Amino acid sequence: MAGTSIDAETLWQLAEARCAVTPEGVFGIDDQGRSWSFSELRARALSVAAALAARGIGPGVPVSWSLPTRLEAAALALGLARLGAVQNPILPINRKREFSFILGQTGARLLVVPDRHRGFDYAGMAEEIRAEGGDFELLVVDGDLPGADPKTLSSGVAALPDAVRWVFYTSGTTAEPKGAQHSDAALIVHAIAMAERQTMGPEDRISLFFPFTHIGGASWLATSLASGATLLFGEAWDPEKTIAFLDREGVTLAGSGTAFHQAYLAAQRVAPERVLFERVRFFPGGAAPKPPQLHEEMKRAFRGAGIVSSYGLTECPVVTVSAPTDPDERLALTEGRASPDTARVRIVTLQGREAATGEEGEVRLKAPQLFKGYVDANLDAAAFDEAGWFRSGDLGRLDEEGFLTITGRLKDVIIRKGENISAKEIEDLLHGHPDVAEAAVVGLPDPALGERCCAVVATEPGRTFSFEAMQTFLRGLDLMTQKIPEQLESVDALPRNAAGKILKRVLVERYGEA
Repeated sequence: MAGTSIDAETLWQLAEARCAVTPEGVFGIDDQGRSWSFSELRARALSVAAALAARGIGPGVPVSWSLPTRLEAAALALGLARLGAVQNPILPINRKREFSFILGQTGARLLVVPDRHRGFDYAGMAEEIRAEGGDFELLVVDGDLPGADPKTLSSGVAALPDAVRWVFYTSGTTAEPKGAQHSDAALIVHAIAMAERQTMGPEDRISLFFPFTHIGGASWLATSLASGATLLFGEAWDPEKTIAFLDREGVTLAGSGTAFHQAYLAAQRVAPERVLFERVRFFPGGAAPKPPQLHEEMKRAFRGAGIVSSYGLTECPVVTVSAPTDPDERLALTEGRASPDTARVRIVTLQGREAATGEEGEVRLKAPQLFKGYVDANLDAAAFDEAGWFRSGDLGRLDEEGFLTITGRLKDVIIRKGENISAKEIEDLLHGHPDVAEAAVVGLPDPALGERCCAVVATEPGRTFSFEAMQTFLRGLDLMTQKIPEQLESVDALPRNAAGKILKRVLVERYGEA
């Protein structure tokens, strides 16, 4: 692969190396019809870097920013990388409470936001935070970024590949979001490993319709620079418009998670006479668990192109990766194998011993892309075991060839009368019913049972799914009676975060008193 033979220690070096190889290669195309080459991306990054340097931004200076998924977001990220700043991308779904907490904890000197986006006044929110004591400069960006003559920049920043250059906040499963600190080297090592295992190159076009401020945005930026692939940018997901755009632009890797894949599948089924995504090679996955049958459904609908997943967390991105050539059974059921020479995965049972092959336990990780600790160092001790392995909080198992299957979350084990019930097991079974479009299973407080099992289901258009139908279906699969949910709730769509993960805490809050 010509795209991944580049040697670089920092993100800026990676950009320079890419421009030396394919300067006129297409870096990005957006759904407004704009297109940037790699050389244009570099030029815009240098221009914004010069403008920010004039504001006092330089090596180690913390900068928070929250822009929509635009070409300009990539230029800002790369410009900050050129300056050696510590950049903190913030998900746009956050609001004043989260912004205030993050800005205070990182000590951001500068905040970059749009004026308004999707009906929300980001500039007004930022001014409120400043009025209440927030000590940062504000840069409001609508459209193009500020620019200055790159000749005013210093000759360069010392290459410190392992220095903290990024802070990504988790979506907050605890009381407060946790800031995971990363280096440029961490981004590069997993981006190259993913690009190589999934044979990405300059001919590829990759969909990018989730928030660029998610760690996946920086990952795909690094992957594009490493491989020469083109990113297809969009600010907002609209099934009809987005799918038409991806189809028109010849998407080859249509990601990036279960919710997106289900939308592609629904669009193809609605108009089977029209072939969507003629150039698609596969559908990257990994942002959320996938129903086991979805891979085969995608292959049937899209001429043999199925789901090719990876697995990672904000703290340790893309630690296992599938290859398009992996057997279908592995692609359907697993998240691939540990990145070659870069990552290690072990499974530890809930009793604290090393799991046998195929035995379930907590997934623990060591890898070059593992974060350098939380901004709040008091959280670090609980995040690692006594041997220095990161506790992912995910449940999984490894097979004899090292393929990882995620079976749930530690917190997704429902304890009903002392019996451990896997929420994912029941979800996977429910996804097999023809009337069920998507399902989530949660444990709700119950005075008699400890926790009761509640299934929350969205049905296929025009279909219904009753409590009696659920019971009959699950009994027909020889599921033990204790695992059959005591409660069924119907919704139009399951609540998800910006990365596509189902927000189970919302469901628990909504139905816990039912």
